[in-house]
Order: sequence, then structure tokens, then C-alpha cells
Amino acid sequence: MQTDTETLPAPLVERFAAIVGARHALRDAAAVAPYGRELRGLFPGRPGLVLRPADTDEVSRILALASETGTPVVPQGGNTGLVGGQMPDASGREVVLSLARLDRIREIDADSATMTVEAGAVLQAVQEAAAARDLLYPLSLGSQGSCQIGGTLSSNAGGIAVLAYGNARELCLGLEVVLPTGEVLDDLRKLKKDNTGYDLKNLFIGAEGTLGVITAAVLKLVPMPRGRDIAWAGLASPDRALALFRLASARAGAALTAFELVGRTPMDFTLRHMPGAAAPLSGAHDWYVMLELSSGRSADESRAMAEQVLAEALEKGLVDDAVVSRSETQVAAFRALRETMSEAQRPEGASIKHDISVPVVAIPGFIDRAAALVEAIVPGSRVVCFGHMGDGNLHYNVSQPAGGDAAAFMARYGEVNAAVHDLVRALGGSFSAEHGIGRLKRDELAATAPPLALDLMRRIKHAFDPAGIMNPGKVI
Repeated sequence: MQTDTETLPAPLVERFAAIVGARHALRDAAAVAPYGRELRGLFPGRPGLVLRPADTDEVSRILALASETGTPVVPQGGNTGLVGGQMPDASGREVVLSLARLDRIREIDADSATMTVEAGAVLQAVQEAAAARDLLYPLSLGSQGSCQIGGTLSSNAGGIAVLAYGNARELCLGLEVVLPTGEVLDDLRKLKKDNTGYDLKNLFIGAEGTLGVITAAVLKLVPMPRGRDIAWAGLASPDRALALFRLASARAGAALTAFELVGRTPMDFTLRHMPGAAAPLSGAHDWYVMLELSSGRSADESRAMAEQVLAEALEKGLVDDAVVSRSETQVAAFRALRETMSEAQRPEGASIKHDISVPVVAIPGFIDRAAALVEAIVPGSRVVCFGHMGDGNLHYNVSQPAGGDAAAFMARYGEVNAAVHDLVRALGGSFSAEHGIGRLKRDELAATAPPLALDLMRRIKHAFDPAGIMNPGKVI
């Protein structure tokens, strides 16, 4: 039987396999292949071995052995990452550590409004478990049916609800982490206030598995809204979208739980390629905004707020048309329209993607200037701009010219990327808002981050992982 373990010594493979049992130590080429593929196809890998531990103790023993033998380990959750942070290299020397079997919900504490879950728990399962207790875990991602809690924390995931509830970091109160040495840090506390020294959990959140393996977390829950309505508005420009955001924020305050900006091109792609997608408004518009308003008191209140905001926006000439959801079915359809936009871009050919953030006030200027830069480099390319305007995060993607040559377009990747990111930096923004660094953006981080910041990151990495086994080649 052909295997992918030629570069890992057979005795070492057997030692690892003995920890998890032969059934959960995958060696056959066909069995390990899915762990070496990711959604965008940018980072093909060849795992030397895939281990599927059942609990924290097995993770601890795996990492202790890896440190002892200098074996690189790549933690992998739902494999939905977009920057290659979860991917092994092509050497066949790296062990993929799958967290899929660590999927228990250990506790739901309704009085404390917390849930303690293992890292392999799928986000949607966590949301559903919270909802069954009339609580909400507000992290909301397009990949929530497959991404895992450990991965969302390791990448500090964002999504459409960040405006009201924050990133994954803000939704985590405590962690259980296995260090590269095999030591287990048990910091599964439910405290919202704790000033006893360094906040260690925040070193691991967003570290993309380079400092240790998150095996469990205490998540923060909030009361389930009694009313939640989604509205779509059509408008002429990002400037008007910014004015609508100011108006909605002033009128709804914390009840404004999402504010998404969508260009006409991503809307057209979604309507063209996603089964069941329907235009939210009767006519086409150059720009769209999706607003979500939530009420802790009643459905009538959330709908009244949405209608008030849109009526005033129409009166002021900020929007040209608008619609408010009228049922839970329509809420789901309106939300799905936004959440499938990344997938809808694929049938249009090659694309160059950017996950950027700038100050909210700078968004209209960024969009105008970036479009001119991209057009100058690749005439006829199609800007696919959508994202979380309320928190300044845009997915500024660029699709190849219609009918153009994909290879020729991708050959300009570096130029397009540099132009967009240079503009982002000039506006005081970030070239990685919510997807992380991984392998895709590692060199750019090294080239642009302040030298002292890089030095401190390297010191932290060495302090936690002196053997250099944890997710090598990622982040720094």
C-alpha cells in the first residue's frame, strides 16, 4: 500500500500512532490527501501523517513527542482558512493534528451566559446549542457549517456581527491550551473581569497555531434577541452608504448589529451563480447596504427601528430603494445573499483577493482610489468589493477581465496586491483584517511590520516553542 510517510521514520510513525490508535493515525495517501487541500488551491500540501486525537491528554502526548523528536506539527480544524495557516507543506515531514474529534460541548451555564466547548466543535453546532437555551453565540460566518471553534479562535475570526459583538477574541473568556512541550494550560475561566497579570489567552487567540494548540474554550453568550430584522437598501455611492451608517448608528445605537456594503458586481455574480438567490430590490443599483437591527424586547421594535431608519434615509435622499424582511424565512434568505458572495466569485475565473481594513471614514476614498489603481494595472478587471463597512473591513477582490486569460491575469498578482496594500497602509489600515497571516501574507508582514514588533513576536515564539515545531512557516 502506498503511503505518504516516506520521509517520516517508520518507528516514529508507530510511536505517534500508538497515542491515538491505529484507526485515527491516517497514513494512506488517499486518506491524508484531503488534509493537504484547501479551498483556494493556493497551498497544496503533503501530510506525512494525520493524527486525530480524542482528548486533551492525547494532544498533550503528541506534542511532547513532537518536541522530543523535532517533528513539525500543523494543527487543523475545519480547513476553511483562506491564507494557508492550516496547511502542511509538501515535504511529507509534517504531521497534521486534526481537532475534529474534540467536539464536545462540555457545559452551558445559562446563569453565567457561557458555554465551555472543545476546539473541534463546529460553529453552527455551538450556535444551535446556545439557541436551544434561548441564548446567542453571535459569531456569524459563511463557513459556520464546517469551521470549528478552535480555528475561529486561532484566526481571531470576524464575520458580519463584529459591529455589535466583536471578533472571536471578544467572545472568549478562557482557554485550555496544550503547549509545544505537552504542558496543558488550564485557563477555562468564566470571568469577565480578571486583572491578575498577563492575559495569556490573548497570546494564543490569533496566533494561528504557532504557539500551541487550543483544545477548549469558554465562550461568551448573549440573550437571544426577541426581534431581528434585515433590510437591503440600494444607493448610488459609498459616500451615501457612509452617511446611511451614521444615520443608522445614531437612530439605532447598539441595536444596529450588522452593516454590510456590497457593490453591484458581487451582487450580479451572486444572482447569476448561487441557486435560489433572488434580488432583494426591484431594480439594479450601483451599491447596496445590508443592515441588521436587533431588539431584546420584541420583533415589532426591531422592525419599527429598521423602518424608521430607512424612511428617514429615503427622505434625505441617501437611498433610492429599500426593503425590510417580513418573516424569518426572508431574514435567512437576505442573510444568505450576503454570505454566499465569496463562493459566487469562483465561476467568474481567476481572482486576486484582499482582506483589508481602513478607518470607516476612509472607505469611500479607498474604493475610488483602489479602483483606479487596479484598472491601470489590469484594464478591464472587475472589482468585487463587499464587506463589513460598519467595522471598516472590506473584501476587496478583483476578478479577471471577462473572457480574459487567467494565467496572464494572475501574473499581475504581485502588482495588484502591492498597489492595494500600499494604499491601505497610506490610509492607516491593515492588509489582514480577519483572515490572518498564514503563509499567504507572511512575507508582507515581515517586510512591513515595525522591526521591534517583529522582534517581539519572534521572542514570544521562541519562548513558547523553542524546538520550533508548531505550525512552522506561518505568520513569522
